[in-house]
Amino acid sequence: MEHDTVLYMKEPPDRKTLERIVSILEDPVEDLVRKDSKFKKLELNPDDYVDNPEAVVDIILQHKALMQRPVVVKGKKAIIGRPKGRIAELLG
Repeated sequence: MEHDTVLYMKEPPDRKTLERIVSILEDPVEDLVRKDSKFKKLELNPDDYVDNPEAVVDIILQHKALMQRPVVVKGKKAIIGRPKGRIAELLG
């Protein structure tokens, strides 16, 4: 299948791209933010991102490493590709 791979650490998505992703994301928008050690080190509150696409976009623009990955976009649908089997379902 033909596809584009975006290495988000080298070419981080801009605001417009992130806004498009959150608008078509089939997962809860807060799941796009990794709640890892960096998240904890920044003393962020996970509740601030629940049903809050604007906050999700803002934090990813500030800290690109917090973006959950992989994100797979096909047409007007986007998913977080975890577990990996979800990718096959989307691409069907």
